[in-house]
Amino acid sequence: MQIGVPKEIKVKEFRVGMTPALARTLIDAGHQVCIERGAGLGSGLSDAEYEAAGAKIVETKEEVWAAEMVVKVKEPIEPEFALMREGQLLFTYLHLAAAQELGHELIKRKVDSVAYETIELEDGSLPLLVPMSAVAGRMSVQAGASILEKERGGKGILLGGVPGVRRGKVVIIGGGIVGHNAAQMAMGLGAHTTVLDIDNSVLTELDNLYGGKIQTMHSNPANVEEAVMGADLVVGAVLVTGARAPRLVTRDMIKTMSPGSVIVDVAVDQGGCVETCKPTTHEDPTFVVDDVVHYCVANMPGAVPYTSTFALTNATTPYVLALANKGLVQAAKDDKAIELGINTYQGTVPHAAVAEALSVERVPFKG
Repeated sequence: MQIGVPKEIKVKEFRVGMTPALARTLIDAGHQVCIERGAGLGSGLSDAEYEAAGAKIVETKEEVWAAEMVVKVKEPIEPEFALMREGQLLFTYLHLAAAQELGHELIKRKVDSVAYETIELEDGSLPLLVPMSAVAGRMSVQAGASILEKERGGKGILLGGVPGVRRGKVVIIGGGIVGHNAAQMAMGLGAHTTVLDIDNSVLTELDNLYGGKIQTMHSNPANVEEAVMGADLVVGAVLVTGARAPRLVTRDMIKTMSPGSVIVDVAVDQGGCVETCKPTTHEDPTFVVDDVVHYCVANMPGAVPYTSTFALTNATTPYVLALANKGLVQAAKDDKAIELGINTYQGTVPHAAVAEALSVERVPFKG
């Protein structure tokens, strides 16, 4: 199979969809890999490293997108739409619940797309979200702590405090991979940390893991409202596979927060779980609503591309190999997780949550 890896064009997106090691693995398996010139530079990976692995360096996006399968990191954006074509296999993060224009383009152009975020194992876990969720969860507290500094618009509070001065209060809504990693960072900084989740087993696990060093609360409107009101930093860490994130933090709740408080909504690439949030970029990451600073960068892990690229590729490698070796139909037949990853196929939408988000009829995958 011919596999293309384009240079990401989203603002300040420095990750790349494939490392030289994965390129070599694919080439050793009999496939052809072409890399757009400079695609890996932001992650510290030179063109020479890809060439040494046996990949071909090409000059234009058109050459890369001519491949049978395109492996990316972020969803295609408008300048790339015209490069997509019928029957092409696209493997990347898509988040179509929030990128509806792209979803309808994929349907119209009959692109066969598999989304990292909807590949799902039998136990309900999302293996290709785990590495980036871990990165984003840790970065959320790191970013929030920085924005709380007065010169960045925050209230001027140090999360860990100092002897004789209260610690900062961090509220994390959602106790999954993002929330767990955010809690780990917040607790490590010495902040007073509260995690809310609707799943009592998740709360029990966090309680047992941290020995009562963090506060856990059942997520309901009353508890969310109470927790948000007293928070210095709120981290939105809610995910519904393939669907839009529920709006759990309302504007009325935001109005109760003290001026200079900070919100970091990691769920923004799925629409956000905070009513006042909208996607921002690394170039212009924050905005203010009701005196509360909002950080809503949709590709947070792109700021640490070396770590993110290797972590992501470690997780995607077996799936890239399966798709390349078998093709989409056979790979999906052999692995239910890959079948669940299919967002669009021959102009249809097999994934129920994605179909609902795009307001189209779901057509089950039959291959």
